[in-house]
Amino acid sequence: MKCKLWYNIKSFLKGAECTVNHNYHKQMAKILPTLEGKPRLLLHSCCGPCSTHVLTELREYFDITLLYYNPNIQPREEYDLRLQYQQKVLEAMPDIKFMECDYDGERYAKAVSGLENEPEGGKRCSVCYGIRLGETARIAAENGFDWFCTTLTVSPRQDSVQINAICRGLEKEYGVRWLPSNFRKNEGYNKSIALAEELGLYRQEYCGCLYSKNT
Repeated sequence: MKCKLWYNIKSFLKGAECTVNHNYHKQMAKILPTLEGKPRLLLHSCCGPCSTHVLTELREYFDITLLYYNPNIQPREEYDLRLQYQQKVLEAMPDIKFMECDYDGERYAKAVSGLENEPEGGKRCSVCYGIRLGETARIAAENGFDWFCTTLTVSPRQDSVQINAICRGLEKEYGVRWLPSNFRKNEGYNKSIALAEELGLYRQEYCGCLYSKNT
């Protein structure tokens, strides 16, 4: 499974929109005014603080269901803590629906086996993106969503170019439209910090896995 997943990701990246010259935020800005009604969007969220600004930016345009699927978060107590504060965000935005997956830490551990010594931002992170975003695309397709997206690109720790490239591949594989995005643009990250402080959210000091905590 690990090898298949990694090769799928490489095929998505090869020849995909994987260049720093692409402005994904501008691409999104062109799409939003063309939407009719409020199409259904499955939005993967990595955590409550990152979701604040993204939800604020998108809720005008979409009927949003937020998906919390993050098997990379370790230990389990940290996962539960982040989930608690994700739910606190949604209490302030009652129009946002919520879908939580069971904690699946074993899947992540098996997928990154052999990649323990990879540097932060290397192959292990690519596999992590593939697990979470692949599951998001699958769930979106199975439940009739029109679009899928992720809050990941609001964080300066994440590779927005790679994320968009992987999701373009998933769009073709599952037949659900991917919303190109780089939510860091226009002070998005700073806005997410301000909103998190306003809501009194816990802001974690590491990405999620214990490898990132120890770097």
